Amino acid sequence: MRLTPFNVWARWMKRRLPTSLWGRSLLIIIIPVLIMQGAVTFVFFDAHWQTVTSRLSEGLAGDVAWAAESYRDDPSPENLSVIMDRAQRNMQLSIAFQEERTLPKENPRGALGVVDRNLEAALKSRLDQPFWYDTTRYPAYVDIRVQEPGGVLRIIAPRERAVATQAHIFVLWLMIATALLLAVAVIFIRNQVRSIERLAAAAEAFGRGEAVPRFKPNGAREVRAAAQAFLDMRERIQRHIDQRTAMLASVSHDLRTPLTRLRLELALAPPFKRAESMRQDMDEMEHMIDEYLAFARGEAGEPTQNVNIRSLLEKAAEDARRAGAEVEVIAPDDLNIALRPMAFRRALNNLAGNAASHGEKVRLSARDLPSGGVEIIIEDDGPGIPEDMHEEAFRPFSRLDPSRSQNRKGVGLGMAIARDVARGHGGDIILGRSDLGGLKASIRLPAIKE
Repeated sequence: MRLTPFNVWARWMKRRLPTSLWGRSLLIIIIPVLIMQGAVTFVFFDAHWQTVTSRLSEGLAGDVAWAAESYRDDPSPENLSVIMDRAQRNMQLSIAFQEERTLPKENPRGALGVVDRNLEAALKSRLDQPFWYDTTRYPAYVDIRVQEPGGVLRIIAPRERAVATQAHIFVLWLMIATALLLAVAVIFIRNQVRSIERLAAAAEAFGRGEAVPRFKPNGAREVRAAAQAFLDMRERIQRHIDQRTAMLASVSHDLRTPLTRLRLELALAPPFKRAESMRQDMDEMEHMIDEYLAFARGEAGEPTQNVNIRSLLEKAAEDARRAGAEVEVIAPDDLNIALRPMAFRRALNNLAGNAASHGEKVRLSARDLPSGGVEIIIEDDGPGIPEDMHEEAFRPFSRLDPSRSQNRKGVGLGMAIARDVARGHGGDIILGRSDLGGLKASIRLPAIKE
């Protein structure tokens, strides 16, 4: 697509806009309010405040012109005294004549210049002689000087005679009203967004296998409908899981009964040549039944606890050492994380057992992730798994090629159970090539450390 200045600007804005519903909702409220406030303020100052200021400046300029013309008609001290008295009494002007003085050279102006422009225009339209004014020296007054023969006529006028000084009150009340409206909007938006956040938290907790018994639909009608749909979906999924577990439990019970009879008959039978191999077959059948149940159950009902990762790795290392492998554990002593210990221990045992079955050296390590989670790595020096078969390794009952099928007790559920447990904690398992030369299984958990 051909990039245009508009597309570049749109992308720049999109990257800087908030991504959360809370932030975008605030923008939807705040931006129109600020635009309205700016428009109202502009219209007020442009159509009202400047007009009033212009009229006041014209009135003050008229009074200054009257005083200057009156003095010019009769520049005697007696007439000046009369002019000063009338101006002070009727116009709030303080007038003084400075003999042998001239107008100042500097012309101080205000920061905005609105008052200066209006007053200058008004004085130019009313006075024929040179004049000078200063609106910045005194906060409450305006200093105006008119050049007269023999000196300068100085006039001090109250500032409200030249400018509408109460305009800031309108702006202040406008800002207070805007702040109150925004506060009310923020409270209501926060309540609506909180309902969505609770729904998202409940869905995430259910995905990790955690129960949220206190969750109930609340908020707007659409949010309540989505929450109710989630509850119905959760109930259906849980019912399906319970049915699957109950079915396999029934199968396990039905299979254990004849197995128990066979084991008893084998124990009572006189010694014969195939007795030991039959016992091994029965042990393998019991192991298969246990793996089927573990895969179906998934340890989903186990509560979450704060667990030390190194202790879990040490226990998994002991089981791997019993399988004949040389095991190394690398993990901080103070690395703790919230998880379901029994389910996660089973996942670690499956991965460590696979590594010990296919390699002579096994390394179990753990480290913090920059994102705040934890990564646990299980490595071996065995034959490994080709990269194009990594996903196949996680499929239930998958045994891959003969190089990875040396564990005769396995039924191809170890990796599937491990990934199910990792995803049940909100993470995943990623396979790769180990520095030892074999397979590397990385368990990445985004759980919050305590």
